[in-house]
Amino acid sequence: MFKPYSLFMFLLLCGYIGSLSAQQEQKKFTLEEITNGDFYPKSAGYNFLPSEQEDLYSILSSDRKKIELYSFATGKKEKTLLDIDDIASLPEELSKGIKGYLIAPGEKAILLFADKRYIYRRSWKALAYLYNAKNASLTPVYHTSGAQIMNATFSPKGDQLAFVEDNNIYLMDVATTKVKAVTSDGKERAIINGSTDWVYEEEFSVVNTITFSPDAQYLAYVRFDESHVGMYGFQAYTPKNLDDLLVYRYKYPFPGEENSRVEVHLYDTQKEENIKIDLPFDKEDYIPRIDFSPYKNELAVCRLNRHQNDLQVYMVDPTTRQYRVALHETDKAYIANEWINSLVIEPNGFVMVSDRDGFAHIYRFDDKGNKVAQLTKGQFDVKTLYGADKKGNVYYQAAALSPMTRQIFAVDKKGKVRQLACERGTNDASFSRNFAYMLLSRNHADMPPVYTIVRTKDAHTLRTLEDNKHLRNKLAQYRYNPREFTKVTTPEGLTFNAFVLKPSHFDPNKKYPILMMQYSGPDSQEVLDRYNIDWTYALVEEGFIVVSVDGRGTGARGADWRKCTYMKLGILESDDQIAAAKAIAQWPFVDGKRIALWGWSFGGYNTLLSMCRSEGVFKAGIAIAPVTDWHFYDTVYTERFLRTPQENPEGYNNGSPLRLAKNFNGKLLLIHGTADDNVHLRNGLLFSEELVQAGIPFEMAIYPNRNHSIYGGNTRHHLYQRNIDFLKRNL
Repeated sequence: MFKPYSLFMFLLLCGYIGSLSAQQEQKKFTLEEITNGDFYPKSAGYNFLPSEQEDLYSILSSDRKKIELYSFATGKKEKTLLDIDDIASLPEELSKGIKGYLIAPGEKAILLFADKRYIYRRSWKALAYLYNAKNASLTPVYHTSGAQIMNATFSPKGDQLAFVEDNNIYLMDVATTKVKAVTSDGKERAIINGSTDWVYEEEFSVVNTITFSPDAQYLAYVRFDESHVGMYGFQAYTPKNLDDLLVYRYKYPFPGEENSRVEVHLYDTQKEENIKIDLPFDKEDYIPRIDFSPYKNELAVCRLNRHQNDLQVYMVDPTTRQYRVALHETDKAYIANEWINSLVIEPNGFVMVSDRDGFAHIYRFDDKGNKVAQLTKGQFDVKTLYGADKKGNVYYQAAALSPMTRQIFAVDKKGKVRQLACERGTNDASFSRNFAYMLLSRNHADMPPVYTIVRTKDAHTLRTLEDNKHLRNKLAQYRYNPREFTKVTTPEGLTFNAFVLKPSHFDPNKKYPILMMQYSGPDSQEVLDRYNIDWTYALVEEGFIVVSVDGRGTGARGADWRKCTYMKLGILESDDQIAAAKAIAQWPFVDGKRIALWGWSFGGYNTLLSMCRSEGVFKAGIAIAPVTDWHFYDTVYTERFLRTPQENPEGYNNGSPLRLAKNFNGKLLLIHGTADDNVHLRNGLLFSEELVQAGIPFEMAIYPNRNHSIYGGNTRHHLYQRNIDFLKRNL
C-alpha cells in the first residue's frame, strides 16, 4: 500500500513521464507535407459571390455541380439555382464540374465555364455555356465554333452578354442566343478589343475593359494597338522531342520604349454603330480603368500620364460625346494603381484614397473634383477601399493598430468611424451588394483563417462558415515555435518591423545560422501577423533561425516611408537589409558569420544587390527569378518608381546588380524558370555570365517551362529542397 506522499510523487512522476511522452510523440514539419498543401486552410466555399439580391450570396457546391443561394441573415439555403445533373445532354467538359460561373441580373441566365485555362497571371479563357433558367436549356457561347472566350459581361438587365474571342468583342442576345460582332479588327499581337495587353494586366491588375451603360444602349471598351510594342520570346521545351523547340512570342514593353496606344470606343447597341471617343490624351497616356456610372448615363474614363503621377477622371456623355474633367489627382512621386481600381463613383461625386496628407486616407469629392471631406485621419495607412453604400457610409481596411495588422472599419458622411473587425491579426472582408453583411476572414500567425458572416450595422457575428478546426487540430500534433514579432534597430537609428522563427529545439545558449528572407519591393510587406506555414518551417528544424525584416519602401508606414525609394530603387532597400544583418549579428543566439539572404522576384533582385554592396556581410544568398537590371523589366512598373532610363540613367545604373556583379561576395544559388513571362530568364543568365567573367563561383538551378511562380508537379518540393540543401552546405 502506498503512503499518501508516495502516491502523490508517483502520480506526479507519471504525469511528468506522460508529458515527456506527449512531447516525443509530437511531430516536426516536413517539407513534403508543406509542399503537398497539408497545411493549406479551407475557404468559405467555392466561388463565394454576393448575389444581386442584396441579402443573398451564391456558392458552388464542393462537387462543383450545384450553384446554390444562401441567406446572409439566416444562413439557410434559399434555393438551388442550377444542378448540372438535371441538364439533359450535358457537354463532357461540364460533366467534370463547373470551373466558374456568372449569374445574369435578374437570374434569367447563368454563364457556366469549363476547361478554364490561364493566359497570364490574371487572364483566362474558357469554354462557356449559357444556361437559360426559364426553359433549362444550355447553349454554347462563341462566335467561332468551339472557341474559348474571355471577359464575359452581362448587361444591367441581363438580356445581353458581351464577350471577347480572339481580340474581338461579340454580343449575344440572351433570349435568342444570336451573336453579332461589335468589333472585327482584332488581331494577335496587334489589336486588342475589350481586353488588355500583358503590361496592363500585370501592373494595373486589369483584364476586362468592357462596361455597359445603365440603360444598356451603349457598350464602352478600350482598344489597344500594340503593333508598335517590341516583341519578346522564349523557347518552350517539349517533353516528347527535345529537338522540337517551340518559341512563345508576345508584346513586352521595356522602359523608355513604346507602350500600346489606347483608345476608348462606344458601341451603340440599338444603331449598331461603333464610335471612337476623342479625348485630350497624349499617346503616352494610360487608361487603366473605364466604368459607366451606376447613377447617371455617363462614362468615367481614368487617364493616367506615363509618369503615373497625374490622374484625370473624365465623365463622358455617350449621346453627345461631350466630356468634362470631374476629378484631378496628382502626386510628387506616383499614384498607386489600386486607388484607381477602387475609386467609388457616387451620385454626385467620388470617393478615393489619396496620400495627400502623408498617409493613405479616404476622401470624398464632388462631381467637379472639389474635396468635400477627409473621411479618415491619423498616423496610419488605409490598405483597401471596399466601397460605399447608398447612405454614404464608406467601408475600408486599414493598418490602424499596427503596420503588421489589418482591421475593418466603416465611416459615415460626418467622419464617425465604426469598428467592424479589429481582433488580432489580419482581417479581410467581402461585402454584400448593399454592405449590410460581410464575409469576414480573420487569421493570425498562430491561427488559420476563420470565416464568419457579420452584420455590419452592429458588427454582430451571425454564424461561422468555416473555422478550419481540422487544421488547428492537425497543427496541435506538431511541435514548433510560433513566429515572434519584434523590431530591429540600426546604429543609424532606423527601426524596422521583423519576425523571428526559431526551431522547436531552440537553445538560447547556442549560436545559430540565420536565413534572412525578404521581398522589399515598394509597398510590400512580409512582416504581417497572418497565418502562413511555408517551407521555412521545415528549414528551422534543420537547425536554422529565419528572420524577416521590412525595410524602407515597404507598406503601411505612411507615404514618406513607402515612397522614399522613388528614383533610386534598390539602394535604400539593400542598405536596410545590410544594416539589419549587422544588427541581427549582435543577438546573443546568432552566429554573425553565418547569415544568408533569400528573395524571390524583387526579393531576388534585392538579394543580389545587397550581396554586391555589402562586402561580406552575407555568407550566402538565394536569388529566385531576380531582376538583374531594370532596363530588362516592363515600362509600367519600372517607370512608376524610376521614370525612364533617358530621364534617370543614374537610378537605373546605381541599382543594377548586373553592373555590380564583379563585387558579389558570398556563396550564391541562382534560380529561374525558362518560361518566365514576367522577369525574363535573360536576367539570371546575363548575371551568371558576369560572375563567370569575374571568376566568381556560383550554383544555378533552371526549371524548364516554368513561369515566374515556378510550380507544378514536384517542382516546388524540388526547389525548396534545393534551397535547404544549399543552406546546409554553405552556412
